[in-house]
Amino acid sequence: MESTPLVILAGLVIGLVYGSVGLLSGFCLMSSMRGWLAEGDGRLVRSYALAIAVAIAASQFLAGTGMIDLGKSIYLQQTFSLPVLFLGGLLFGYGMVLSNGCGSRALVLLGRGNLRSFVVVTVLAIAAQMTLKGLIAPARIALVQASQTTVNVNSLPSVLATLGLAEGASRALAAAAIALALILFAFAHTAFRRSPGQIAAGVIVGLLVAGGWFVTGYVGADDFNPVPVTSLTFVAPIADSLQYAMLSTGLTLNFGIATVGGVFAGSLVTALVTGRFKLEGYSSPRHMLRSAGGAALMGIGGVMAFGCSIGQGLTGVSTLALGSFIAVAGIVLGTAAGLRGSLRVQPLAVA
Repeated sequence: MESTPLVILAGLVIGLVYGSVGLLSGFCLMSSMRGWLAEGDGRLVRSYALAIAVAIAASQFLAGTGMIDLGKSIYLQQTFSLPVLFLGGLLFGYGMVLSNGCGSRALVLLGRGNLRSFVVVTVLAIAAQMTLKGLIAPARIALVQASQTTVNVNSLPSVLATLGLAEGASRALAAAAIALALILFAFAHTAFRRSPGQIAAGVIVGLLVAGGWFVTGYVGADDFNPVPVTSLTFVAPIADSLQYAMLSTGLTLNFGIATVGGVFAGSLVTALVTGRFKLEGYSSPRHMLRSAGGAALMGIGGVMAFGCSIGQGLTGVSTLALGSFIAVAGIVLGTAAGLRGSLRVQPLAVA
């Protein structure tokens, strides 16, 4: 089989596993931070931290052995705009709270029968496409051009290399330090250590990120028909999926679209098998308006930030790109602002 069909098939499988794990574990950055900041339950946030650690360790191992070239990804560019990355992260994080979950979580909940998520996914896709190529694109491009900078140092290993360390040593040291710190943070929590499901979710999701890199960076490394080097991310792929559903005869199926379809299918099958499928809708027009507004912010912010809470929070960070850490800082601060403080999103009264 040629590399491109294999990559698409692998994307579907990765999505199926993510959809199933996401439904069973509740894996989501927004839910993690809500549980940690508002409810005092730190298990989910530690599952997310463990996923980052595994993603970094496995992805950097693949890169260090020469199996993949992370430098070909969008995250390790020499020219980028830190202000736009950070602002995009802020918008995405706050929108995530308004919509009660990120794009990947919306796909998982949609598979479970949550019709609110259908609105979130659709609006996110439209807003992202408008920001990528539509009415909002000129403003985004102007912001990037006005604030972008070109650097020679664009990742943590390259920072360490300026101190005289060899490339391999810089990569290993940076990856080991961050992964170890995150693992210690995760397993220092007694309740997390007693939650095998959350531990498994963190490990599996982290490995799925590395799996995406392997599939697109190694399996898809065809000199005659290469595929973009990428992994789990959901803002642009959700936008591409909506466009593909509408205009498939003029578009090409890719890894991201296959992953999006896999996440929905994996969640749907798991929900049906475990008896979790249940149709749900909005409690009021105000609820729908707030949810759609949050989805629009996620679509716009996710494009500006080059990714979402998964696309930057896991996949981008796994490359150890400096820009990814800036984007994630924006996402975390935007989410925290929506959960606590003067900009806190107030719970809606149940109708």
